[in-house]
Amino acid sequence: MPRAPRAVPTWLAHPLRWQRLPVPWAAVVRGALCAGPLLAAGLATGHPAAGVLAGLGSMLAGVNDRPGTRRRGIVHIGLPALASAFGMLMGATLQTVGAGWWVVPALFAVGFVSGAGSVAGPVRSNAGMQMLASTILGAGMPLSGAPWLKALYLLAGCLWLLLLRLVFHPPRPAGGPLSGERAAVATVFDALADALDAVGGPGAEAARRRLTAALDRADEALRLRRLLRRRPSPGERLLAERLAAATALCEASVALLWEARPLPARIAEGPRRFAEALRTGRPPGRLSAPETSSPARGAFDRALLDAAVVFARTEPVDAAGADGGPAVISGAVRPGERKPGDQREPGAQRTPGDQLVPGERRESGDQLTFGDQLKSGEPRKLWSGAPPIRRGRSMFGPAGRDYGLRVGLCIAVSAAVALALRAEHWYWLPATATFLVKPDLGPLFSRTVNRFAGTVAGVLVFAAAGAVLDGWWWPALVAGAGGALLPFATRHFALQTVAITLMVLSFVHVSGDPQAALERIVDTSAACALVLVVGHLPRLADPRRRVGHKVTAALRATETYLGEVLRTEPGHDRGERLVRRRAAYRALGEARAAAETAAAELVAARGRNPDWLTVVTAAERIVDAATACAVRLDHGARRPTPQEARRLCEALTAMADALEDPGRPGPPALAAQIPPVPGCATLTDVAAELEHLRGFAGAA
Repeated sequence: MPRAPRAVPTWLAHPLRWQRLPVPWAAVVRGALCAGPLLAAGLATGHPAAGVLAGLGSMLAGVNDRPGTRRRGIVHIGLPALASAFGMLMGATLQTVGAGWWVVPALFAVGFVSGAGSVAGPVRSNAGMQMLASTILGAGMPLSGAPWLKALYLLAGCLWLLLLRLVFHPPRPAGGPLSGERAAVATVFDALADALDAVGGPGAEAARRRLTAALDRADEALRLRRLLRRRPSPGERLLAERLAAATALCEASVALLWEARPLPARIAEGPRRFAEALRTGRPPGRLSAPETSSPARGAFDRALLDAAVVFARTEPVDAAGADGGPAVISGAVRPGERKPGDQREPGAQRTPGDQLVPGERRESGDQLTFGDQLKSGEPRKLWSGAPPIRRGRSMFGPAGRDYGLRVGLCIAVSAAVALALRAEHWYWLPATATFLVKPDLGPLFSRTVNRFAGTVAGVLVFAAAGAVLDGWWWPALVAGAGGALLPFATRHFALQTVAITLMVLSFVHVSGDPQAALERIVDTSAACALVLVVGHLPRLADPRRRVGHKVTAALRATETYLGEVLRTEPGHDRGERLVRRRAAYRALGEARAAAETAAAELVAARGRNPDWLTVVTAAERIVDAATACAVRLDHGARRPTPQEARRLCEALTAMADALEDPGRPGPPALAAQIPPVPGCATLTDVAAELEHLRGFAGAA
């Protein structure tokens, strides 16, 4: 009998994964106009050091030049640019004072801060990584100039690319202003249509995750729009209402996904018409006829009609309706916000977001808003669409300390080895380790293999270019080619390494080290070996310490949303429920990304850890079922008793506690079997997934 073929281990298959993405032609043009021309300008004017530093800054900024709105570019490029300049200032100062071996503890400190910042989000993580890389290059590269001048040249290169992004952008679509934000919201409707097409099929859950990611990007685009202005324009508020309409449609679509009944193709036409209306500015046209074959289908058709009303308006509403309408859901208006002149009925209770209007007195028992609390001196509490701060996100929490220790130790060891072996060109080893060891960037073994392969390929291409080309200008030409390749190279880390290697070797060649190309292969090999050894030390490689806190936070966000669903009465404000659902899915997305990275590590310690991906998948299904439950409760389904609701929420809390602190004895809610909920299929599914989770939490 023939043997079944063995599956390739995830850690071995991960280095070969390739992302399929559209070619960002605008970013390719920007990349071609940055590092190469800046280096050529420095050489032509007799200031090679300035050209190298400006080109280096544009290279670091190019790594962060991803598709999105212009304001997103300002944040995602600008913050790392400032961090890079600060790092260059620190590194150049160490070089100026002749720090010698004191560089090792200094780099450990900078590496610790850089690694700890990995838990604070992708933007600050990239800023920390580039600050560390700039510190190493500033301390090691033999470039003339005062430290502050080097930092200024580096920052100028970053700002040059940012200026190109702000000036050269695609033409404004027919829909009018807010082009990037409109495109982000239109992508949500496209992802919604794809999710509806996938209902009842094997790709339904993956389509729902893509829809969640699209909602996150659109929400970020609109929030960044309000970064520098307190009051949004009418166009921004109208776009926020349309995003809120998409959010309500997404809730109903998740309920349809839970029902798992394939839908007619015409159901997805409505969201696609809305997406086209956002891109062109034209009306969406006729929508499909409503149908009430199930509560989820009735909720979807009602949300579709509400969305049609929103798209028919040319001016935004100033306040939300009683059901927590679009302005509240999107964050354009806070819950209960009223215009001056609106008065409450005598004795009416204020809601948590209800604000005092001019001339109105606060009654006893009123809950205070942020502005009221500032006047009264009471503790601040402000409603926000963003998820609450979660344990484990602090730079000085357990995960932050572990991340910082891993990065700091790897950088310090590689710097010490490099100083002992080749003191004149020591910076390449720790610089290579910087782009490998950050825990949030991907599996360590996969990045190490791709880094080595990309470096070898980049060195060979650079050596071939040097053998064929001649003159002072050819390093600038190679740097320009690397800059143009960099935006396209985001598909694979090895290809990205090729682009970066071409640019860095051009900078090193101009700096006075023309024979450095072949030495880079030896240095990269040593750095990869050091990172593999140090990065897989027992404490630093334990997935529980890097993934457990995110999974725990996701379970707590899931419990909060489930409690909100079971607590909200029909006819009451839905805004808070929708906000909690978005927070739960956002936390689950972060947990899934961390779990997938941990599953692809070479040393995953699987015998001592739960199957994190299974835990996250079960929690996602709980949120899906809770969403379907909310829709059914809105349509008059039987409400669970307080005892049933409390039992489900307590079980989920107990599982989060067990995963967070495995050494603590499990609570009674974890040991007791979770029975189904009679007469409620959605909560019975919640109970079944909780029972599935209970085995993992108990094993923990």
